Amino acid sequence: MPPQVSIRLISSLESCFMDERLEDKKERTHFLMYRNEKLSFQLACVNERNDNPDVPYFYLRMKGALAPYVRVREVVCVPNHYPATPQNHDENYLRTAPGLYPNMLRPLHYKGYNYKRYVNIDEGFIRLPQGNLRALWIDVVIPEDVEVPTEETALTFTLYCREYEMAQTTAYIRVSPVKLPKQKLIHTEWFYCDCIAEAHRAEVFSDRHFDLIEQYIATAVENGINMIMMPVFTQELDTYVGGERLTTQLLGITVKPDGAYEFDFTLIDRWIDMCERLGVGYYEIPHFFTQWGAEHAPKIIATVDGGQKRIFGWETDSMGEEYGKFLAAMIPALVEHFQKRGIDRRCFFHISDEPNLRNLEKYLACKERVAPYLKDYHIIDALSDFEFYKLGVLEKPIPGIPSVQEFLDHDIPGLWVYYCGAGGKKVITDRYLSMPMARTRILGVQLYLNRIEGFLHWGYNYYHNQFSYDYVDVLGCSDGEYFAPAGDAFLVYPGTDDTVWETMRLNAMREAMDDVRALELAESVLGREAAVALAQEGLSEPLTFFQYPREGEYLLNLRDRILLAVEEKLQ
Repeated sequence: MPPQVSIRLISSLESCFMDERLEDKKERTHFLMYRNEKLSFQLACVNERNDNPDVPYFYLRMKGALAPYVRVREVVCVPNHYPATPQNHDENYLRTAPGLYPNMLRPLHYKGYNYKRYVNIDEGFIRLPQGNLRALWIDVVIPEDVEVPTEETALTFTLYCREYEMAQTTAYIRVSPVKLPKQKLIHTEWFYCDCIAEAHRAEVFSDRHFDLIEQYIATAVENGINMIMMPVFTQELDTYVGGERLTTQLLGITVKPDGAYEFDFTLIDRWIDMCERLGVGYYEIPHFFTQWGAEHAPKIIATVDGGQKRIFGWETDSMGEEYGKFLAAMIPALVEHFQKRGIDRRCFFHISDEPNLRNLEKYLACKERVAPYLKDYHIIDALSDFEFYKLGVLEKPIPGIPSVQEFLDHDIPGLWVYYCGAGGKKVITDRYLSMPMARTRILGVQLYLNRIEGFLHWGYNYYHNQFSYDYVDVLGCSDGEYFAPAGDAFLVYPGTDDTVWETMRLNAMREAMDDVRALELAESVLGREAAVALAQEGLSEPLTFFQYPREGEYLLNLRDRILLAVEEKLQ
């Protein structure tokens, strides 16, 4: 006798734990989408009865005009040993106990399926143990050159086991001719080439490593990350004093016999060519001085007397004479090359990460070392101390969201924000595995309402423990060995067969960026006041960085309200 299976369509903001009940998940079968957006939702499944002792194989078939444009992946629950900081979390978490949490989006299996006589092997399969609630992640992406119906279209999902039809449900999707505008908000998630090399055991900047890097960047761009850190030299971020990350330095440097420096931009050009091809909008240059105080130089490798040698690093005082001479040669050469490539105005430079008043004198001295070579260029740094900012040391600060209000009160133009392990008792958005997807996605509306220019986070693919003592296998450890609550350090997984796997949280961030675009569209058509009114509609309190609706329905309904209002105005 075949198993008994139930399925239900749910939104992308639901999280299906294996011990939950299908009937507790809110069904959603009708969807509106912009012509050029990626629509995501889920198909929740549960095997309610299985008379066979073996765990059965299931495969999914789709029928409808949109079926050719659907991608299906499996939502995998991953170990979460550190869901939240003890005594420092609010009530807006899914759970706070260690366990298995839905997160990874893994491609469907195509190997090992022994029912070939029943199904085309290319369709992939999943296995459903009895009683475990699971989910399939559904993406609908329609190419620009494809004509689609203007009316609501049925997309039917049928789950099979061998030749038996187990369950069926239908999504009703209307694709609007209205398009989202190009993303203006600058979004960067720090990008670590060393972690890619370590995760996939690839030789640094080999062809294979570049192929992997390209996949990681393409995935980032596809999900609304339009600024990528270019490792001109190895980032000194999150590295213990005296320690070294794996060298990932694009800039070739030769120290000539007379002490002068010669630069080779071959790998930098390869990087730029790749990023331009993938649609990267902006480039972030690593910090010229070490983190949390600007005391030292980052690791710099050069060819000296025919061999590779570290010429600067933890042993180098940030105000050392030779390092100053190097910066005076390197930065102008770098800027000149960026000018030739036509990207210089899209480059953002850093001094040192997260300075405070105790570091003021050193930070100011370091900035004065590089500022003459970066006139009229963007210099940005994470800076949450408003008293520090008032001293005029940094024109474009990036405060942490918990500290942002004082910056907002002073109406600083072009303000950026970041968060970093800040999802504690002070209710703000974040991207932990233990948080509802709505708490991650609400960031987009918050950024729009506060006219934020850019958003920065430290971990697109940070696969190390704290201070980078060791590489961490993130397939089994989501918290960097208790470095930060699970999920804070990365948004993508190193997949098998030299691939990259997304997460639910990455998609929530992409939807947040699309929410900004939708509100900007509403502003262009209806005006700023009307767009803000749409965002605040039905709320008992104004939506801010610290007060916002907890339910995902707010975000789903907001997107529909915006599209309907824009369509009505454009008719």
